[in-house]
Amino acid sequence: MLDARGVTIRSERNSRKEPLSDREVRLLLGAVGKVVVSKGKKSNVLDASKAKLADLKGPTGNYRAPMVRKGKTLLVGFNPEALEELL
Repeated sequence: MLDARGVTIRSERNSRKEPLSDREVRLLLGAVGKVVVSKGKKSNVLDASKAKLADLKGPTGNYRAPMVRKGKTLLVGFNPEALEELL
């Protein structure tokens, strides 16, 4: 999907081999204004200043993947429609 749109990926990280720490996620939340959390087919839009770390985690306790940042928006979890809208 990203290749078809000609999207340039600045940084990529394998969340299984190198999971994000709580500190890194807090820094990421501080750099964005809006967070879109996708859980299955549903997406919730949160103000980044009000988002809690638990909002970004899945049932296993790990952060949902992928996390895609574009400008001041962070997309957490996979939802094709939300990703298409972000791009």
